[in-house]
Amino acid sequence: MPFTVPRSITGIRRFTPGCPFFDAGDVLAGRMSYSDDLLRSVLKSTRSIACVGVSTNPVRPSYFVARYLGLKGYKVAPVNPAYAGQRLFGNVISPSLSDVPERDTIDMVDIFRRSEAVPPIVEEALAALPGLKTIWMQIGVEHEAAAALAQARGITVIQNRCPKIEYQRLFGELRMGGFATGVISSKL
Repeated sequence: MPFTVPRSITGIRRFTPGCPFFDAGDVLAGRMSYSDDLLRSVLKSTRSIACVGVSTNPVRPSYFVARYLGLKGYKVAPVNPAYAGQRLFGNVISPSLSDVPERDTIDMVDIFRRSEAVPPIVEEALAALPGLKTIWMQIGVEHEAAAALAQARGITVIQNRCPKIEYQRLFGELRMGGFATGVISSKL
């Protein structure tokens, strides 16, 4: 019988006894079923990422994910109307995707907003970013209708995943911390 543990202040997550990291609900619903090849391909081909909902608070996940991606060589365009005009990682935070100065070069939008906020973000991304290839929704963020809209336009959509975690898992960085990543490599 599954039991619940706090997922966040806003919800709960079901876990199966005996396997604390297995979320049966996600697997049974068919979510999180992206191949490693697809994730690796997206992460290798992406050059510029607009992080929607990024925070200037260094303890927030959106801050350290955006910072990490920047340190890995991606150009990060921070987007958050609450911090518009402030600087983050050397870039001015834009109030919207339409206001990103280098919007013609953005390949991927990484969404750090609640699921119900996703549709207008996806619609704006499709309208404002001519080079868009990927919509990436962070862990806990999913919206099937918005995903279908983007996919109908030929955009790759990844939901309920974190590019920082996937990068670390697929390119050997989690292994250094002792995690079994399921990726076979000669790297230590």
